[in-house]
Amino acid sequence: MREQEPMTQTMKISDVKNQLSSLVNEVYRKETRVLVEKSGIPVAALVSADDLNRLQQLDRTWDEGTRALERFSEAFADVPVPELEAKIDQIIAEGRANDEAERRSA
Repeated sequence: MREQEPMTQTMKISDVKNQLSSLVNEVYRKETRVLVEKSGIPVAALVSADDLNRLQQLDRTWDEGTRALERFSEAFADVPVPELEAKIDQIIAEGRANDEAERRSA
């Protein structure tokens, strides 16, 4: 189970500059995340290294899924949409039937 997420506070960049050392310590201890604003516009954030690693992993996973969908779309580019929809409906029905059969045999 993941520990409780740190609270996020929004701060002006000038305040962040003045408190950077203590903010970095709070972020490191996972007590806070800081959304940095410049002229009222969110421009950056201070997050823990763990948060950054998690974000980078999410980006990689998203990119892999996007590439897979693009390859799938390219593979079926010449197949008419109604034919694709019918095949998808068939696959879903077969999957549900298999699930139901497994449930009954368990």
